[in-house]
Formats: sequence, C-alpha cells, structure tokens
Amino acid sequence: MVRQEQEVPTRRMTFEEFLRWCDEDTWAEWVDGEVIVLAPVSRRHQQLANFLMRVLGTFVEARGLGVVISAPFLMKTGPELPAREPDLLFVAQEHLGRLKETYLDGPADLVVEITSPESGARDRGEKFYEYETGGVGEYWLIDPDRERAEFYQMDIEKKRYRLVHPDAEGLYRSQVVAGFWLRVEWLWQDPLPPVLDVLRELGLI
Repeated sequence: MVRQEQEVPTRRMTFEEFLRWCDEDTWAEWVDGEVIVLAPVSRRHQQLANFLMRVLGTFVEARGLGVVISAPFLMKTGPELPAREPDLLFVAQEHLGRLKETYLDGPADLVVEITSPESGARDRGEKFYEYETGGVGEYWLIDPDRERAEFYQMDIEKKRYRLVHPDAEGLYRSQVVAGFWLRVEWLWQDPLPPVLDVLRELGLI
C-alpha cells in the first residue's frame, strides 16, 4: 500500500524515477510512465497468497530450485514493458542473476496472480499479454470468487501460452517448478488445508 503521507505522482516518469519514488511500503505498478496504485486486497486473497507462498516457497527451498517472492516486489519483463507486482513469482536458480535489490530485471519463470473484482480484467487482459510477450514461462490465474484456476504454460516454439488443464485426479503439474504439483481443490477449501498436511502429501516431510 502507499503510505498516507506519500503523494502519488500525477506526472509521467521514467522507470528509474519510479524506482526512486517507490519504497518497500508502496504497492504500485509502473505502466507507460504512469504510476498505478493497487487497491487493498481481501482477507481471502491474502490467505490464499500466504498459503501458496508457504507451500511453493518451502518446496522450492527444499529442492534448491530457486526463490519464491511475494508482493510487493516489482517485475519488469522487458525494456518496453510495464513494471508489475505479481502476487507471487518464482525465479529459477539459473535466472537468479535477474534479481536486483528492488525489482526483477527480466521475466520470472512462474507468475501467480490471484484475481479480484478490481483486478480480474487486467490480470486476464493486459498482464496476460505482457507476461506472454515478456517470456514468463508459466502463468497461474486464480479466481477465488468463481473457484476457477487457469494454468498457462509457454509453448517455446510458438512463443505463446497454452492452457493446461489439471489431470483426471484434479492435479496440476508445473512445467517450470520441477516435481511440483498442486491439488486444485485445496484452493477452494475454507479454511485452507494445513500447510504441513500439504507438504506431507507433496513428499517433503
């Protein structure tokens, strides 16, 4: 979020100016020179983001696959593309050099966006094409209101996303996080399943 005393710029600014203005308490994106302040998220949104962060983050750490970072942390996939703050992003070990102090300079290997009524059109529209164009290897769109999850994997030859459905058992298997799978029904449980139970089913404990 933006601190109450922090004035949101109304003029267009360069990405470098945006980085100087932005701080760790600021939740905003840079789009075509404009500062876009993001709306506060719901309790359900935050619970789901925390659940995925703990499960995916623990799996990645245990297997030495890279790092998982939660918002607010900027990702700029290319020089001509906006700087966004995904809910979660995974950077593989071989791409850790893209991580700067305050942003990811290049595409994440995986981006997770949890949609809300305010963000749904942007997540499925602008961000979808930006992440595809910028080379994000895998994109998860999770809509807790509709209990709908969409998983997109990059077709390397066509440089386009293809929609990948969970298997007959309701399991989605990641293309970029080696060995990781997600039981989609976990996402809609209320309360969410205990993280230790999930990690046990994933074979980590």
